Amino acid sequence: MNLDRLMNKHLTRYFDPSKTIPEETLQQLLKFLRSTPSSVNVQPNHFYVLATPEGKERLANNLGERFRDNAEKILNASHTIILTTRADLPDTHLEAVFAKERADGRFPDPAKQELWESMTRDFLSLRTYGYKDLNHWMEKQTYMAVGLTMMAAAELCVEATPLEGFDPTSVDKAFKIRESGHSTTVLLALGYPDPERVYTTPISRFDTDQLFTFM
Repeated sequence: MNLDRLMNKHLTRYFDPSKTIPEETLQQLLKFLRSTPSSVNVQPNHFYVLATPEGKERLANNLGERFRDNAEKILNASHTIILTTRADLPDTHLEAVFAKERADGRFPDPAKQELWESMTRDFLSLRTYGYKDLNHWMEKQTYMAVGLTMMAAAELCVEATPLEGFDPTSVDKAFKIRESGHSTTVLLALGYPDPERVYTTPISRFDTDQLFTFM
């Protein structure tokens, strides 16, 4: 990975609508997204991958009045992913996670699996009743997945731009997301930049001594 190149480029604002991510590359990226870290393996996400003109148009038309500027990005991107997060963690979801772990042999020793499940339930109880931040904690995992996927996209020479400019209520309704127990958290547009509209101005950040404290 060329870190110098990444550190000196702007996020893509304008995608080239004539270019499509090859299927093999897309599948690599989705495989990576599926593998991104999940605290206590709770996997609170569902991802809607929009590849067709109809899917992208539905999203672009339901961003909300004040976020129309993002429609062009979505329509011209090769793909856009709607990253959603669970609104809560019902026991049915947790049992499904444990069942998959057992089927995959995550803990070959049944006693370790049993201990893991007990510790997981205890930790989730703390988030629910102690910190009272269960939904926020799950959404932070969604953002971690976005950040890591952006880096993976760069490694595959694909541009990835996160978008928060949308009305989640409108997007949820358009794709019937809340019926699945989830809600939209963030969007990720993927594709290739329009070479005629690439920003070449310098990246502007605070100096090192303003950002880091060494102890």
